[in-house]
Amino acid sequence: MAAKLPEINASSMADIAFLLLIFFLVTTTMDVDTGIGRKLPPPPDPTQKPPDVKDRNVMNILVNKSDRLMINGRPGDISTLKDEAKEFMTPHFPDDENFPEVSETTINLLGTIYTSKGLISLKNDRGTSYKMYISVQDKLALAFTELKDELSKRKFGRPFNDLNEDQKDAINEAIPTRVSEAEPEDVAGK
Repeated sequence: MAAKLPEINASSMADIAFLLLIFFLVTTTMDVDTGIGRKLPPPPDPTQKPPDVKDRNVMNILVNKSDRLMINGRPGDISTLKDEAKEFMTPHFPDDENFPEVSETTINLLGTIYTSKGLISLKNDRGTSYKMYISVQDKLALAFTELKDELSKRKFGRPFNDLNEDQKDAINEAIPTRVSEAEPEDVAGK
């Protein structure tokens, strides 16, 4: 007669597997895609006609499927986009036809200052690479960040991120992030 092998008690195997699963779920990190931080404006009133925008107040940026930039109808470069956007959005003399119109505005905590009526219009081709799209968005965001930092230092002596909420609201009112993004389409050959 053959010797009988002792059985292994497996009753706690499910508990051990469950504990291992919990351990790996808690200790594992997952890469999460991050988006672009933008605060969208409220929906427009459908009964109200959109305001007319003068051509001089709009900086048109077009990115084609080859990731090439056109800025106001002329070839552009991603390396200079931030500076061009910043220069465009900086309030200049009211009668300077080369830049957007300005308005004299009184803002709480800032007093009476000139604000730009400029708007950056961005349009991408459907074939634009994601990397180029993000690069353009980063450059435009950086331009507005630098403008806000400069005004913040001039008016409050501190960078924008070091301001209290009321001061940040005043700076945001003086320099709103005016970027209009059109629906992507096939703009081949442009």
